[in-house]
Amino acid sequence: MEKRNEIVMYLFFGVLTTVINILCYVFLREYLHIEYILSTTIAWLISVVFAFLTNKKYVFKSNFTELNAVIQEFFSFTFFRVVSLGMDLGIMVVLVEIIKIDDFIAKIAANIVVVIMNYIVSKYIVFRTKRVNE
Repeated sequence: MEKRNEIVMYLFFGVLTTVINILCYVFLREYLHIEYILSTTIAWLISVVFAFLTNKKYVFKSNFTELNAVIQEFFSFTFFRVVSLGMDLGIMVVLVEIIKIDDFIAKIAANIVVVIMNYIVSKYIVFRTKRVNE
C-alpha cells in the first residue's frame, strides 16, 4: 500500500512539475519569444527546484536533515536532472528539427520519457533510505 501511495504521490507531483515546466516553456516561447532550447532550459531549472522540494518531502519522505546529507541528496538529484535535461533537449531536437513535429507536442512527449526516468533514479539512487557511507 505504501509503495502505491508513493507512486501516486510521485505521479501527482510529477504532473505538477510537468505543468510548471510546460507553462514556463509556453510563457517563455509565446510571450517572451525566447527560442525553444533556451526556453526548455529555463523551464527545466524552475521545475527541478520544485521537483526536489516535493520529492524530498512528500514523495520519498527523506528525513535527512543533516546538512551533508541534504547536500548529497541535492547534488545527486541535480546531477540526474542534468542527465534528464540532456534527454529532454535531445528528444526536443530530434522531434522538432529532424522529424518536424510541433514543438509543443514534442515537449509533452519529452516530458513523459523524462518523468519515468526521474522516478526510477529518485527512488533507487537519490532518496534511498540509507547512504553508502553510513
